Amino acid sequence: MSSDHQNGNGTGNQSRTEEALRASELSYRRLFEAAKDGILILDFYTGSITDANPFLCKLLGFSRSEMVGHTVGELSPFKDMVSNQAMLELLQQHGYVRYDDLPLEARDGCKIAVEFVSNVYEAGDKKVIQCNVRDITGRKRAEAVSIRLASIVESSDDAIIGKDLNSIITSWNEGAKRIFGYTASEMVGTSIMRLIPADRQDEEKQILRKIERGESVDHFETLRQAKDGRLIAVSVTASPIQDASGKIVGVSKVAHDITKRLEAEESLRKNEERFRSYFELGQIGMAITSSTKGWLEINDKMCQILGYERSELLQMTWAEVTHPDDLAADVINFNRVLAGECDGYSTNKRFVRKDGQVVDSAISLKCLRRSDGSIDYFVVMLQDITEQHRVEEALRQSETKFRTLFDVANDAIFILHNGVFAECNAKGLDFFGVKRDQLIGQSPARFSPPTQTDGRDSKEKAEEIIQRAMAGKPQFFEWVHHRPDGTVVYSDVSLSRFELLGETYLQSIARDITGRKRAEEQIAEQAEFLDKARDAILVRDLEGKILFWNKGAERMYGWTAQEVVGRKIGEFLHTHPKKFEEVSGLTISHDEWHGELEHLTRDRRKITIEARWTLIRDNEGEPKSVLEINTDITEKKKIEGQFMRAQRMESIGTLAGGIAHDLNNILAPIMMSIDILKTMANDPQANKILDTIEISAKRGADIVRQVLSFARGVEGQRIEVQPKDLLKDLENIIKDTFPKNIRLLFSIPEDTWPIWGDPTQMHQVLLNLCVNARDAMPNGGSLTIGVENCVLDGQYAGMHLQAKAGRYVNISVTDSGTGMPPEVLAKIFEPFFTTKEIHKGTGLGLSMVMAIVKSHDGIINVYSEPGKGTSFKVYLHATEIAPEERKDRSGQVNLPRGNGETVLVVDDEASILIITSQTLQAFGYRVLTATDGAEAMAVYTQHKDEIAVVLTDTMMPVMDGPAVIHALMQINPAIKIIAASGLNAKGGVAKESAGGVRHFLTKPYTAGTLLKTVRAILDEA
Repeated sequence: MSSDHQNGNGTGNQSRTEEALRASELSYRRLFEAAKDGILILDFYTGSITDANPFLCKLLGFSRSEMVGHTVGELSPFKDMVSNQAMLELLQQHGYVRYDDLPLEARDGCKIAVEFVSNVYEAGDKKVIQCNVRDITGRKRAEAVSIRLASIVESSDDAIIGKDLNSIITSWNEGAKRIFGYTASEMVGTSIMRLIPADRQDEEKQILRKIERGESVDHFETLRQAKDGRLIAVSVTASPIQDASGKIVGVSKVAHDITKRLEAEESLRKNEERFRSYFELGQIGMAITSSTKGWLEINDKMCQILGYERSELLQMTWAEVTHPDDLAADVINFNRVLAGECDGYSTNKRFVRKDGQVVDSAISLKCLRRSDGSIDYFVVMLQDITEQHRVEEALRQSETKFRTLFDVANDAIFILHNGVFAECNAKGLDFFGVKRDQLIGQSPARFSPPTQTDGRDSKEKAEEIIQRAMAGKPQFFEWVHHRPDGTVVYSDVSLSRFELLGETYLQSIARDITGRKRAEEQIAEQAEFLDKARDAILVRDLEGKILFWNKGAERMYGWTAQEVVGRKIGEFLHTHPKKFEEVSGLTISHDEWHGELEHLTRDRRKITIEARWTLIRDNEGEPKSVLEINTDITEKKKIEGQFMRAQRMESIGTLAGGIAHDLNNILAPIMMSIDILKTMANDPQANKILDTIEISAKRGADIVRQVLSFARGVEGQRIEVQPKDLLKDLENIIKDTFPKNIRLLFSIPEDTWPIWGDPTQMHQVLLNLCVNARDAMPNGGSLTIGVENCVLDGQYAGMHLQAKAGRYVNISVTDSGTGMPPEVLAKIFEPFFTTKEIHKGTGLGLSMVMAIVKSHDGIINVYSEPGKGTSFKVYLHATEIAPEERKDRSGQVNLPRGNGETVLVVDDEASILIITSQTLQAFGYRVLTATDGAEAMAVYTQHKDEIAVVLTDTMMPVMDGPAVIHALMQINPAIKIIAASGLNAKGGVAKESAGGVRHFLTKPYTAGTLLKTVRAILDEA
């Protein structure tokens, strides 16, 4: 064969091949375009979409051009797929991926369920991926519907049974199981005739014949037999089951259990019979009426109440038998029912009988409506309450009387029912201290302590009492109650049973005897206390006959109770019978009397008593007897006499002390100036004159001391005194003379040091302080006397005039009385200053105490606050341990000098201002002066850059020391200040400390003390 021929054949074969390929591609394209599944063609290597058929474009809502060139993951419907890159890799490795139920979302938001299958195949010389997307949304929905229908069938209360035309059961739901007791496994495949009783087998045949004719059976009521043999009433509905071609292939049966309905119908029938019986034989009037036809039915009781025959009432209307005065209200109520505002009403109204009598009645009307809401008829019930009204009125009046007695009773009244409080009166609430809702419904046990006074358990004892009362035996007993607030209440209780409306109740009447019980306890306690009292306590009748005589009276007068009870008191006790009659009359007329009397003891000794007599009355308020409380004040009167004499002497001493004070003020600057002048004078003749002046000044001071010693007696004999002995004597005096409501406390250590002093004067000091403490406690309190050994250093002693460092005994007298304000505290040691009433104090007591303490080189301090009591502390020198240890202090002392510093001195005493200025100037200081606070402020403002130290008195007119200090520190917080005071040094120190002042001088101060203090403050950093 030639080559041309061969080429021709080759060309022909290629043409045929190409033609076949085009035909194949055209066929594929037709399939691709017409396919009812979505098809995507993807590039094997990149996963990019190269083609998409119309079905997929329509399914997803995208055009072909919007899809081609993109990967699947870039299109919103496929966003939720497992990682698209992972899917691509899986395809590249295995050539196949499948998703049976892939949820997608179309462009319009519609949810789509698809079956997604991807395969790799070769198209010519390259690989491509074809993805088939099948829409299974409809199938999924059908499956869901099928599931829901199956769920409905299974959850139905009715038995839903499928069977074929041979009566073989093909389906059996849970409802069938519940009704008949068989499970599906027991019934499916068996004949339905198992459920049909033998005498009803023909029913199934009749049903099948109708089904075969294409008919249904609706609500056929019959009996079927359950697994346990019970016959069950059911309503059966049967329908034919057809196949796709319409051929009847089975029966669907629904059996509804109507057992309860039939029982309800039977119950209704019986109820209707009962209603008819009640209607005809009832004890209340009943009638059935119509809004248009009037009376329809009337029972015998209605006729009896209204006094008419049935035939007569059937011809009448309600208005004809209604009382005219009640007719308007009745019409209003009836019209409300007709208008549909309500279905009935109940009210009280009056009817007029045929014989004219008026009948009070309780009437109830109820309308029964048709299905359309219109009224069918009315049912009326009428009860004759005429007698009831009469009884209720009588009962109301009786209850009003009872309630009035119940509420106003002075005793607590409780009603108990079933073991709890059911009712009580107002007194009952007060009895327990509770509100009504806190009591009603509560058990009495809640208000009782665990045990009663006899030791028995409260609950057990109460149960026994209640059982006896419930048995009809009234109970009377005492009981202890426990209020919610913890208060204990004693009561006399009566408990009795009564019946009311067929119920059994207990009535409890409780009388509060807490006061009486407490009084009895108090009397018993007081009887014991009365015998322990130091006072004589006795009771006598109005004729003077003694009824009671305590141990204190026996001790005071010497007679025993057996000797005097029954005797008249005037026969042996009173020295002045007329005085006794006089004060007895005053006691009766004024109910009490207080005063002093003179009595005789058994040994004929006269004693002075403080009498406190009180009239005692009986329950009717008539005088019955007199209570006497008599205190022996014989020794107290003697002490008071001594005390008054001491006070008179003190007044003389105070006058002399005042003179001595003025003379000392005159002599003090002279004596202080002599030391300065001696340092300035070089002329021996001048020094001789100064010595003469010094001797004369000292003689003058000695004369003043001699006058003071004579007038005030403050020197006395100095001997070694043990404070314990002094306080022992003082204790006896206080116990015998002070009121019994003052409690005496002592704190005295065994190792108390002895002191040097005059025992009489020390006794006087302590007695004065104790008497003041007594007067500060008019209502009683505690008086504490303490002793303490102490050692005072030089700093503390320097704060007090005449005080020296060393061993001291501190005696404190502290009361719990009224206390003193600062303005009173500053004046208590001034002569003639007193806060007591006229004729009750001279104001010399504390002045004398101060003088004696000073004469013993001691210290006295006082601390007091209003309402918190007062404490006096007296420091007295203890005896020296070794007298040879005293050091000679007579050596010359070198006083520090200044370096030209400027000192501002502020004091309102001209002599002190002058001598202080001269002393400072003599020792190298510049001095500026001011006589009050205001002037000091002006001087400091002008010279503040020059002044190094300010020395100021704390007590000045115009502007006092604390105010000056505060103002100066406002100007210059770093200012150096020395405060000087001659009053209450300790209190002054405390006050100035609060202002930041740390250096103090106690007046009068020596030149040495002044110079050392100034130097010390200047040398501070």
